[in-house]
Amino acid sequence: MLDGSMPVALKFASGYVDVRDVADLHLRAMTDPAAAGERFIASSGRGLWVRDVAAILRERLGERAAGTPTREMPVWAARSLSLVNPDLRTLRKLLGKNLDATSEKAQRLLGWQPRPIEDTITDTAESLLALDAVPAN
Repeated sequence: MLDGSMPVALKFASGYVDVRDVADLHLRAMTDPAAAGERFIASSGRGLWVRDVAAILRERLGERAAGTPTREMPVWAARSLSLVNPDLRTLRKLLGKNLDATSEKAQRLLGWQPRPIEDTITDTAESLLALDAVPAN
């Protein structure tokens, strides 16, 4: 998304979580007796649409994220293109869906608090840029 190779955002949403918060949740689950026999979902709280991730990048990174998409492709168009585009074909079942999940149980039982997802998205992008892992436009 940062390199400008994604001209439009696809319409689907999923949950996100910072790897640092996943590590924290693992430690809590291994050491807190309340976690015995339980399963937990690690999620920052709400699903984000791809267009929302792009907007966060543009807002927080300015010109360094100028290539992120500002428009969203209609689901019907993405489904049609998925018939001939192998990259889209793998995402076809996700189009138009919000794969949101809640980590309320981990927060309630273990006191786990994930950091704001906007910070995670920004930190990830900053790291990729610092490592020169984003191809030049």
